[in-house]
Amino acid sequence: MSYAGLILAAGESSRMGSPKALLEFRGETFVDRLIRCFSEYCSPVIVVLGNEPEVVRAGVRSPVKAIFVLNTDYQRGQFSSMQCGLRAVPADADGVLFTPVDHPNVERATVAKLVASGAPIAIPQYIGRHGHPVLFSRSLIPEFLALPPDSSAKSVVTRYSDRTRFVDVTDPGILDDVDDPAAYRRLLETA
Repeated sequence: MSYAGLILAAGESSRMGSPKALLEFRGETFVDRLIRCFSEYCSPVIVVLGNEPEVVRAGVRSPVKAIFVLNTDYQRGQFSSMQCGLRAVPADADGVLFTPVDHPNVERATVAKLVASGAPIAIPQYIGRHGHPVLFSRSLIPEFLALPPDSSAKSVVTRYSDRTRFVDVTDPGILDDVDDPAAYRRLLETA
């Protein structure tokens, strides 16, 4: 099975005040850390840019390991960026491993377990709480693309709850959602 990686880095980061993709964590930017982690198990790794794409692209330290696509409609929300990235998934990919860029603390072992699960939808869980990244099969891509850009991925995932596997992991990083300076400070305290 081969999976494409999909990292959403198109948002305005308005609560953070600067692009979240370029925040530093353990010596890497959020986006570089995710590119590295995903590229071990996914090909290609697709990064969706939107707000300030030149700034984010210029700050990426490992650009050769990713394909960058631009969501010119990023103001419509995160789902529009997911749809933009899904349109770039190669036809031979069996599925997609997807995360917003503000979840930088995921461990490689978690990615490996999700990819190895073979499930149509695989969601990591740590002590009963669900997080990112989420893996889904290619067969779901048309359903995501058929929805309006202001929809939510959860509407498709919910339809397939009987085919969803929750993968137990020992990785609390799946829960780290860094949306504002306070969350970023908490993340840095774990480093």
